[in-house]
Amino acid sequence: MSYLDNLLFALILLLGFGFFISNVKKLVRNIKLGKDINRNDNSSQRWKNMAMIALGQSKMVKRPIAGILHIIVYIGFVIINLELLEIIIDGLFGTHRVFAFMGGFYDVLIASFEILALLVIIAVIAFWIRRNAINLKRFISSDLKGWPKSDANYILYFEIVLMTLFLVMNAADYHLQHLSGGTAGYPIAGSFPVSQYVAVFFQEMATGSVILIERTAWWLHIVGILIFLNYLYFSKHLHILLAFPNTYFGDLHPKGQFDNLESVTNEVKLMMDPSADPFAAPANPDAVPSKFGASDVTDLNWVQLLNAYTCTECGRCSSSCPATQTGKKLSPRKIMMDTRDRLEEVGKNIDANKGTFVDDGKALLNNYITPEELWACTSCNACVEECPVSISPLSIIMDMRRYLVMEQSAAPMPLNAMMTNIENNGAPWQYNQMDRLNWKDEN
Repeated sequence: MSYLDNLLFALILLLGFGFFISNVKKLVRNIKLGKDINRNDNSSQRWKNMAMIALGQSKMVKRPIAGILHIIVYIGFVIINLELLEIIIDGLFGTHRVFAFMGGFYDVLIASFEILALLVIIAVIAFWIRRNAINLKRFISSDLKGWPKSDANYILYFEIVLMTLFLVMNAADYHLQHLSGGTAGYPIAGSFPVSQYVAVFFQEMATGSVILIERTAWWLHIVGILIFLNYLYFSKHLHILLAFPNTYFGDLHPKGQFDNLESVTNEVKLMMDPSADPFAAPANPDAVPSKFGASDVTDLNWVQLLNAYTCTECGRCSSSCPATQTGKKLSPRKIMMDTRDRLEEVGKNIDANKGTFVDDGKALLNNYITPEELWACTSCNACVEECPVSISPLSIIMDMRRYLVMEQSAAPMPLNAMMTNIENNGAPWQYNQMDRLNWKDEN
């Protein structure tokens, strides 16, 4: 490579990582729009969860076919991209296979990269068939049409192209290494159990043409990786990065245990304190919430917003949801997608108004998620149990229900009747407390 090539490579690298960093800052800013919540307890369990769920893919294999295919793509993509370090060094300093000095270990590395690249291509083709030919039910739902469906396919095409470029680059390299007399700049290095069979197509080509193919594949491979890296922000595949913090900051409480609103607890304590002045100003005005529950993304906590960005749109939650399965309007996947879409809308509003949010007359409730969806939830936690990256659609549903009940008194009629009975009779049933034991006289 010439000095001009090195300079061009450095510029492309700088632009690629610079744009990625700017998007990461925007992502962090959007997540911090959520309310504060303490998730720093029990760090040992949190590290264990991250290692088992995000790194170890323990929840993915509950559905073996998709789980095994995903692990192949996951391991392949992570390990193959270790070669990115060598590409960066070669690109910046004009070297070629700079790590070849590792000898036999380098041969093993390149060989494993190639086998994994082939397995990734096979797995991705299988994923494409599952999404577009077999049409599994969870991939043809109404909440996965349009951009979400296209986005999933774009990623699959990306992965096939990147792995193919990797193998073509190696095949051309292998051919140039083994020409009689050798080729300048292509010393024998690496083992190529897959691409050596692709190299047969170069046997009748001129050496200059093969060098052009190798260089073109090399450049397209690194540029493709940078494009893929920056595409993540706009894609559901952001979970590649966010699955790790999301599983670390996941809720450690037993499933089904809901948090109490501190403001309500304090109010009840105040009511039960005979020495308290009910008309006194609160000791800490900042602790008094502006509203109960959540009607928009800024009412949710930052972990819930992190959940929204981490959603893989795999549909395991919705395929296990009894409300979804019985034809109700609720889809836990849609809850997460709507939350992310609204959060992105709020973020763009802030960007357009120089760092300040200007009321756009919209909210997560009603404009994105309807009360009908919220009240269809049975709070069974199936969606939370099924999620492979520890997302909790239920927590968002419950916070929005709280808003409907406590701010708008907009609970469904049966629920209002139950709460009235609890208030008047101390029980959910419409019986006077004095009549509770009448059943014992029926015989």
